[in-house]
Amino acid sequence: METTAEAMTDALLPSPNPVQLIDPTGAQVEQSGTRRDYPMPSAARLRAMWHAMVVGRRFDVQATALTKQGRLAVYPSSRGQEACQVGATLSIGGGDWLFPTYRESMALVTRGIDPLEVLSLLRGDSHCGYDPIATRTAAQCTPLSTQLVHAAGAAYGEKRRGTDHVALAFIGDGATSEGDFHEALNFAAVFEAPVIFFVQNNKYAISVPLSKQTRAPSLAYKGIGYGVPAEQVDGNDPAAVLAVMDVALEHCRSGKGPFLIEAHTYRMDAHTNADDATRYRSSDEVTAWLERDPIARIEAWLRARGELNDDMVAATNAEAETKAADLRERMNADPSVDPMSLFDNVFAQRTPQLEEARAMVAAELETEREETNS
Repeated sequence: METTAEAMTDALLPSPNPVQLIDPTGAQVEQSGTRRDYPMPSAARLRAMWHAMVVGRRFDVQATALTKQGRLAVYPSSRGQEACQVGATLSIGGGDWLFPTYRESMALVTRGIDPLEVLSLLRGDSHCGYDPIATRTAAQCTPLSTQLVHAAGAAYGEKRRGTDHVALAFIGDGATSEGDFHEALNFAAVFEAPVIFFVQNNKYAISVPLSKQTRAPSLAYKGIGYGVPAEQVDGNDPAAVLAVMDVALEHCRSGKGPFLIEAHTYRMDAHTNADDATRYRSSDEVTAWLERDPIARIEAWLRARGELNDDMVAATNAEAETKAADLRERMNADPSVDPMSLFDNVFAQRTPQLEEARAMVAAELETEREETNS
């Protein structure tokens, strides 16, 4: 007979294999061995997700091209991870919080943030090109895992306010090796903060493979040590991502605390445009993952059910091209940057040290103007 402790432990464990509802060919598959029930999302939701993934991928390709044109200093592509970024982002509501890493540009565009504002950080114009409070979206985070602690705190704040809002925090597989990951999970579990930790396991922490990061059966198993329920999902299966997110959101909104998701996926491009991925992974490996493309997978499922046709595909592709052209045109205009903006949005009330630094920069700028005009 199962003891109470054993039952509690079992409730925390992820399914032994990643949840999958649609296979790489687009065929719907029967669930087997999953620890929870995952209903198939509606065709309307999947069609909306397909549309957002097509637009998102075109944005990602355009942003990559902008680095080659010198319009962006750096760009971390998320091509291949569309189901994760788009599916998770579409699942949350406008009142929920989103905490991205540097790779979540596509998620931010899906969130409805202006692509030009999204790329402001990567062009070097500002620390963050959009208003985090107005969009309920934190600034993109380059230091690994630090945003998870912020997400746990924000989620706990929502709980104390009595709302049912949650925080969705993205993280890569390599960042699970950072101390902030463990601190955030522990805090969220102890204080029952409604936060979803969404790990995009794309197999490499830049060039370090997962096998050199952990001996755990999967990263989802890391939740049990903190009392956080977890699930692993086929991150290239759009339907499965939506289904697992639905369960995680219900868990968080009902006051049961945090939830950990590990999505098994793959980044098709290099870590950033400054990286040479051929030095640490083979072309055969990349080719194998191309056959698991999330957009092609859901498109096949939708077409087989008469939910998508050539005209709809052509219209969506045309829309994506129009948006890419608009971004390209606006990125070709040199930005007007105010050096004094460095001191804005650092603290709600500037500290004496910040005021001193601000005054020093203002004096230097005034001296430069006087010398120029003399």
